[in-house]
Amino acid sequence: MTWYYAKSGVRHGPVTDVDFRALAASGKIQPADLVWTEEFGAAWRMASTVPDLVFAAHVIAPPPPPKTVADNPANAEAYTSSTPNRELMSAARLSLQGNWGLAIGVTVVIGLIQVALSLLTNIPLIGLVFSLGSLLISGALALGIACFWISLSRTGSGSMSQAFSGFERFGTAFLAYLLMGIFIFLWWLLLVVPGIIAAYRYSQTWYVLADNPQMDALDAIRCSKQIMRGNKWKLFCLHWRFFGWILLCLLTCGIGFLWLGPYMSMSAAKFYEDLKPA
Repeated sequence: MTWYYAKSGVRHGPVTDVDFRALAASGKIQPADLVWTEEFGAAWRMASTVPDLVFAAHVIAPPPPPKTVADNPANAEAYTSSTPNRELMSAARLSLQGNWGLAIGVTVVIGLIQVALSLLTNIPLIGLVFSLGSLLISGALALGIACFWISLSRTGSGSMSQAFSGFERFGTAFLAYLLMGIFIFLWWLLLVVPGIIAAYRYSQTWYVLADNPQMDALDAIRCSKQIMRGNKWKLFCLHWRFFGWILLCLLTCGIGFLWLGPYMSMSAAKFYEDLKPA
């Protein structure tokens, strides 16, 4: 059996089964690294899912998940994303290998639902009903999409049903969507720039909820605010790196967005995963 593994978005291999296990035992392959062998088919998987694979003791423990921000923010940990954005984008492309069809399918289905709701809200008389419907389900869709991208990023696998899993926590998702909308709107009343900064401040809320099923909406928003301190500019720069691709997609009459959308979403998930306590 031969193996391939990825470090910082760069693929290595092939290596024999013996060498592969030796790399894990020495710490050169860590539990969160993506690995592949022919038995996996088209999907890469996390090394931690490989049976009987022994890792070096100092890398066994996974990084701590985002924590709920306490009432006293001064005691909360600072987080940082240390991986260069170009490497996060490279890692995103690697995770999408063999998964483009699924990623595009989920993006298209969710996009069609959002477009349909947007169009229906403009219909006289019944538009108000669909506006209310859009408000009610947008949070659940956003949470489900976050669950899907996190799963695809970490395990190399996902499903369409995950994109709708946010409805299992409908109340929390709706409240998070409503509160985020209110907070961002209030900052927009001041000026455009504070509104944009607020949007980045709360941008990790859905990932935090995906990772912490028992967390309530307000705690997730607070947690996003905490972990984005000092990281908002880096995320903005990550988004800006796609500007040229957006222009190219416009030249394809929008067809290119079928691939760009998943690429951007996976890169955003990689950014979240890279946030670690400083």
